[in-house]
Amino acid sequence: MLKLLIQTTGWLVAHTPECILRATTLGLAELVFALRRRLILSNLHHAFPEKSEAARRQIGRASCRQMTETGLLSLATPYLSLPRLRKIVTNTPEMNALVAAQRAAPRPHVLVTPHFAYWEAVTCFPIAVPKCETQGAVTNSGAPSVASSDQHVARQIESPAPFPEFAAVYRPMNNPALDAWLKSTRERFGIKLLSRRKGFQDAIGILRRGGAVSILYDQNAGDVGALTTLLGRVCATTELPGILAQKFSAPVVAVYARRLGFWRIAVQAEPVIPAGTSSEAVTLGLNRWLEAKLRGDAYARDSWLWAHARWKNQDKPERRLRLAAKRNLLSEGALKDSAHGVRLWVRLPNWLGDVVMLLPLLRALRISRPDAQLTLIGKAAFAPLIEDFGLAECFIPLPPRGGALGEVRYFAQFLKLRGSYPDCVLLFTNSVRGDLEAFLTRAPQRFGIARPGKPRPLLTHRYAVPLDYDEAQHHQLELWRDFLKTFGLEEAPVLTPIDAPAPTDAQTAGAAQAKWRAAVNEPAAPPLPPLGPLGLICGSENFPAKRWPIPHWVALIDALPRELPIRLFGTEKDRALTDQIAALAQRPVENLAGKTDLRTYCAALRDCAALVTNDTGGMHLANALGVPLVALFGPTNPVRTGPVFSAPVTILQPPNCPPSGGANLNELAPETVLAAVGACLGLRHTTSPTALQTAP
Repeated sequence: MLKLLIQTTGWLVAHTPECILRATTLGLAELVFALRRRLILSNLHHAFPEKSEAARRQIGRASCRQMTETGLLSLATPYLSLPRLRKIVTNTPEMNALVAAQRAAPRPHVLVTPHFAYWEAVTCFPIAVPKCETQGAVTNSGAPSVASSDQHVARQIESPAPFPEFAAVYRPMNNPALDAWLKSTRERFGIKLLSRRKGFQDAIGILRRGGAVSILYDQNAGDVGALTTLLGRVCATTELPGILAQKFSAPVVAVYARRLGFWRIAVQAEPVIPAGTSSEAVTLGLNRWLEAKLRGDAYARDSWLWAHARWKNQDKPERRLRLAAKRNLLSEGALKDSAHGVRLWVRLPNWLGDVVMLLPLLRALRISRPDAQLTLIGKAAFAPLIEDFGLAECFIPLPPRGGALGEVRYFAQFLKLRGSYPDCVLLFTNSVRGDLEAFLTRAPQRFGIARPGKPRPLLTHRYAVPLDYDEAQHHQLELWRDFLKTFGLEEAPVLTPIDAPAPTDAQTAGAAQAKWRAAVNEPAAPPLPPLGPLGLICGSENFPAKRWPIPHWVALIDALPRELPIRLFGTEKDRALTDQIAALAQRPVENLAGKTDLRTYCAALRDCAALVTNDTGGMHLANALGVPLVALFGPTNPVRTGPVFSAPVTILQPPNCPPSGGANLNELAPETVLAAVGACLGLRHTTSPTALQTAP
């Protein structure tokens, strides 16, 4: 039935006046563009980000028109007379010269055909070769092989000499009857078609006899292809042209149709790679040749098949976050130059501490997908952190909100992001709002975590948290790693501090020990440079129960050596708290609460010899900077949200507190914290009964 439908359609197209075919082409091309719009424009946006959206749409529509012309001519070709075909197909002098050379002295040639318009019509080139037409298609044995329906065409061809041996590798149809018919119609002018499933040995035989074999080489090669780059994006490329060229020391020649007008083409032969080139160099060189064509030749750009999912081999969800293939031809330089690589967008968590805990996985992503353009989406306040740490190529701040109109404008901004054509969004939020944000970007892949009872239907793929998974007994970073591992990430989180301060003379162990001994009336040591300040984070913006009591902070400050500078940190909301602590302390302290933005906050943390802190975002930030920590946990769970970077950390909890938290911080004694500070700074301290005086 399918064969009959195709034959009927082909006959009708062949007998339709050209003016009607032109009009039909315009209509069908617009339909194709509408159906494949996002893929076409995404491919063009990756390839030509410097061009305007209007220019890319123009290229996309031109490609669809020429693709439609190609399809109609392919349907009609079996029913077109030889005189009409000779008006449609001509050869360039270079193509005729190639045939003449093969006829005079056959030698193996590997021919490659890209997906430029009318690629299937290239098999008709023998009819346009002067004085070289065959008297019927010639088989390897020299016997005529012409479809019975084409005998009248064969009789019109007169030739004084046999035609050189040319063959083309093609993809056979799943329908055997239809495949046999299509194969016979395309072979009627002397080009032998070799099934890519079974024809490899036939191709070797033809090359061994000095013939030429053509390969449609620029399509996605799937898992059997080698990883290369094309237009700056990783793709899977067939190695068959390179393998054959190396085996037979054959030159590689690009043979393609150059469109002259509607159903008017000239078949071009263009030498690409000389004989004697290695297989790997051929594979990479062909991609570089095609890139040059697409970027420098307007004809090639408008006629290439942009509707083809050329780069889809790395799109499989289970390996999206790593580069995977049987063979990898990617060089470090090629990956660094992949400026238009896969666009990975990450919706950051909403709290600073969660963002910092995520950093080790973002760094692992950098290693796993070095070709990725990483874009982070989060609160505007995070921008300095992203910029200073060099975590991404782009940061998109969340739009402002407020009121019904503000909500509309908020989501409208995400709708506009469709024009950036992200490939994949990783969501580290758990809200419907975040899912809707990603959905509006039209990213074809949207990955997130689905907990029991929360299916998250706006995502395309989900990591389902196991029913027996107790999140209280696993760190948040571990859950996130399991999530990303589901989608291909195999690199371990990178836990080394991002920007640890270099040690100074004032922070040497000898100087620190001398200061501490002086505080507990031990024998004085020679004068040493002053110790860096001890930082204290006394507040906690989102959960007051996480705050160590004010009297305890005051007692700690007053018990510390007078020579040790004390620096208080906090947000504007913590200012009243830190003002009270500073007023009660029996010694001067530097109160920076509410006086720093994120960038100066990081700079001030870097200066600290150590930090005593509640469970806050600042705790995680200091940990990422490599600052030694004494972290105070009471009601919250350090197993799940403790610091993750490999810098010195001491976790303190009240007596009898479970490891997963749940106790009152009031019960954590200042003496315990004081001893931990001494250990954190590398000091020895013996507490006397009067060493600490709890403030009223």
